[in-house]
Amino acid sequence: MCGITGYINIKTQPLEDSSTIIKMLQVQKHRGPDDSGIHTFSLKTGNTIELSARDPQPIDTDFDGFLGFNRLSILDLSVNGHQPMASNDQKVLLAFNGEIYNAFDYKKELTDWGYHFKSTTDTEIVLALYLKYGFEEMISRLNGMFAIVITDLRKGMLLIARDRFGIKPMYYISNGNVLAFSSELKSFKYLHGFSYRLDEKQLDEHLLFRNNLLGTLFKDIYSLEPGYYLTYTHNDGLKKIRYFDINDYSRTKNHNYEIQSYEKRLESWLDKSVQSELMSDVKLGCQLSGGVDSSLVTYFANRNSQKNQFESISIVFNNPHFSEEKYINRVTEQLNIKTHKFLLNSTYYLQNIEKATWHFEAPINHPNTIGIYLLSQHAKDYVTVLLSGEGADEVFGGYRRYYDVCFPYWNTRLLSEIKNNLTHPRNLFSYLNATKRAVMSTAYMHPSIASKLRSGFNTLKAVESRISLYNSLSGSTFDKQVKYEMQTYLPDLLVRQDKMSMAHSIENRVPFLDNEVVANSFTIPQKYLLMRKRQEGCNTEKYLLKKMAAKLFDNDFAFRNKMGFGIPLKEYFGNAQFKQYLYDKLLPGIKQRGIMNHALIDKWVVNIPTLRYQEIESLWIAITFEIWASVYLDLNYENWDTSN
Repeated sequence: MCGITGYINIKTQPLEDSSTIIKMLQVQKHRGPDDSGIHTFSLKTGNTIELSARDPQPIDTDFDGFLGFNRLSILDLSVNGHQPMASNDQKVLLAFNGEIYNAFDYKKELTDWGYHFKSTTDTEIVLALYLKYGFEEMISRLNGMFAIVITDLRKGMLLIARDRFGIKPMYYISNGNVLAFSSELKSFKYLHGFSYRLDEKQLDEHLLFRNNLLGTLFKDIYSLEPGYYLTYTHNDGLKKIRYFDINDYSRTKNHNYEIQSYEKRLESWLDKSVQSELMSDVKLGCQLSGGVDSSLVTYFANRNSQKNQFESISIVFNNPHFSEEKYINRVTEQLNIKTHKFLLNSTYYLQNIEKATWHFEAPINHPNTIGIYLLSQHAKDYVTVLLSGEGADEVFGGYRRYYDVCFPYWNTRLLSEIKNNLTHPRNLFSYLNATKRAVMSTAYMHPSIASKLRSGFNTLKAVESRISLYNSLSGSTFDKQVKYEMQTYLPDLLVRQDKMSMAHSIENRVPFLDNEVVANSFTIPQKYLLMRKRQEGCNTEKYLLKKMAAKLFDNDFAFRNKMGFGIPLKEYFGNAQFKQYLYDKLLPGIKQRGIMNHALIDKWVVNIPTLRYQEIESLWIAITFEIWASVYLDLNYENWDTSN
């Protein structure tokens, strides 16, 4: 797990020196504190030179680009894992962020081909696969999480790729003068002539969904979509190519097997995935919430580890309505593993919300993000790699909304919306239309509130790209929802995990998103994942996973109402220090910015104890937007920039 950054001058202006790329690297040093490397290169002449990552150096006018890397050493802690990694002839440079869990399956084949390995890293295997097979065939073989940048000086080409599910982030700028790329967009600050500007066209979608499907809230900064790669040459310019299509997954129609057979298969898939993700030359642990998914990962990880060598890290709350501590204790006591639990309270929340925003680089959409920030901060004292249960809900249908979308006639929430919108036919249509209902199932702010919060808010513009995506998906209603969630909701959760863990130089791995686990999940009949009636006295989304957890821990543990790592926002907002922060900084900032209805937000703040759920969620979106705007748009950036 590391950090990549770099840029190419598209026009003929020469590079001045290496001071810019050094700053771009230093600002994300937390992603890789163990080592740094820089190469300058020329796509025109095919030459490259390695530079100091500390001291600026003058650059020959023949060079047109830089590739920089910060390393968090996980496999092969020696200098042999240094990056950017170069081929023997210095004509191919590779910067690789992530882990490839099946990499060593190819090592003998590559050795027989004649490649001589200098390290025991998966990075070098990726490099060798590229040299033997080329880009498309190389990337089709990779099972893992990654962002990859390859400079192929033989072809005068730069290639930039992101893994198929979006576990690792990659951002880029292409403005006619420069093509810049980075694991974190804060590096772009140091580009000549660049400034952070709000893209207001993206704001309506953000208000409704708390994230943006086709980019960021910044003008001219793009997020490379999962399953895509970019190519750049001076002659052909920038091209974007999809190498993975989620519609390649098609749920098997063969329902001849009994549920016990699928349960055994799923257990085998997860066991294999977790076992493969335990490869490391540093200590590993589990991010244990006490929920079904992280508990299953912890079980399989502990089973495949040496005795007494595995530990868990957890966040707990004083408020019993939000704490799953008793379930955390159940897992750790039953598995006999050492656990480390840390308390999240309103004081820590306030003290770290701006710093977490600086690391997240967007308005903090999920309130529990700061809980992951705290967990990762303390985890560093015990482990360097954490396994988490992220992805299980999206792949296996773990949210209540799957049930609501697939069986709308059972959906009491839908009936309530129909009743409430009888006098507003336009709104009513959104809930009666199956596509719009599926898209809106992941919305956090009601359109009626968004219309009051922001003048000119347009629901149709906010959802148009998502409706287009949903209409491109294949399969049953359930399959479409799985694919939709994996392309819209999941990448946002994964970036949250990445940035909060990497803020403290922790690698986060996600066994439920192993290529084979996801592909095999589409062989499980829907009826074994999503039940149309209550079983074991509780909702039965992702039923097969819950059944497995029940066998390991008991029915009460598995078949309970989902808590989902909630945060007691009313309690935190009502804290005296937090209220002072709201009145002294955030409310004046919202009013001066003039983007949102400050009078409505003021009213919410005054009435926090009586706010409905939708209003609390909307208040959260409004204040986290203002925090982000103050950090990035108002350039209160230096407060958290540890590179200075």
